Amino acid sequence: MEILWFLFTILLIVFVIGPYIRRKRGGIRLVAPGSPDAADPANYGFDRQEDLDIRIPGPDQDLMDALDHVRGSGQWQAASQLLAGTPKDGELRWQRVQAFGGAAALELVQQPGVGAQWLKAWRLEAEKDAGGAQVHAELLVQQAWRSSGGVGSQDHRIILEEAREACRKAALLSPGDPVPYITELAIARGLAYSEAEFDVLWAKVLDRAPAHMGAHLAALHYWCGKWHGSREHADAFSHAAAARAPHGSLLAALPLFAVYENLPDVVMIGSFYQSAVVTRAVEGALYAVHTARPDDPMLAHVRHLLLLFLVNMERWAEAMEQVRHVDGYVGALPWSASEDPAAQYAVYRALAVAGYEANGGSPATLPG
Repeated sequence: MEILWFLFTILLIVFVIGPYIRRKRGGIRLVAPGSPDAADPANYGFDRQEDLDIRIPGPDQDLMDALDHVRGSGQWQAASQLLAGTPKDGELRWQRVQAFGGAAALELVQQPGVGAQWLKAWRLEAEKDAGGAQVHAELLVQQAWRSSGGVGSQDHRIILEEAREACRKAALLSPGDPVPYITELAIARGLAYSEAEFDVLWAKVLDRAPAHMGAHLAALHYWCGKWHGSREHADAFSHAAAARAPHGSLLAALPLFAVYENLPDVVMIGSFYQSAVVTRAVEGALYAVHTARPDDPMLAHVRHLLLLFLVNMERWAEAMEQVRHVDGYVGALPWSASEDPAAQYAVYRALAVAGYEANGGSPATLPG
């Protein structure tokens, strides 16, 4: 744990001095504030830290419009219409349900007892609406993880039990829809399902969406050592999924997420980011990114995680390629695990820019 605090402190220091990092061929060094040689992300047209959107991993204007409408007007119909028009077997529906549930959870934190009235009205006025039922289940899951007693507390378990029942009701309203079962994967982790119970749930997910990247990420948490598996379990799960992934599937990037989930166990190894394990996982993720559809909703998730690893591997040009695609949005791992996602992302972006320029790069050489 001490090494994690040390690394976090170093990152904060880098964030503070980021504007004063100078490009120098072959390396990075500090210069005085205001130096014309200081690397500046703004030179590339990247968004200012305060303008970064922490809600979503990448652009989804239809979602943002619907969120703004329901929160501004208190009317739920726009959210219902958006989900009704979103295919139930794809990644996008899951992401949008998460976003609506997260928005409702945030409102309840900001305005206890009076927030998220639009969701309450949605459930009362359209009890058979599958989208509303799924958002309600997601809200309960997010409330459970934010419960005052913390993970494992009585409050946490009570809310998760309620969420499980909400998932089952949502599943009845939309047969064949994987979203209620994917939501239950987080519940399984919190309520410590046995491996047999989890396997039954996972089979239901695979029956409905066998290549669903979001579902695999949710299941991966269960198999990690910090929850109910081990590093070996997580590696086996992620590599098996990658091996059976169809061409163009981002599941080939799943081993990189398994490596990330195990970072607290292995980060003390000095050459970790140059190890064969990391290199193979990064190459698999890069392959997945290059072969995926440009409009794959999960593509931004993979690019965000790649940025962290590529910076630590000092692969600056490839890191900048990820920044070029994801800049403006930071609602994804690894940034979302931080209390200040925008600041954490800005640290790595500044390092990517500085390393890129230290090796001869410039705004003119970055592909448009």
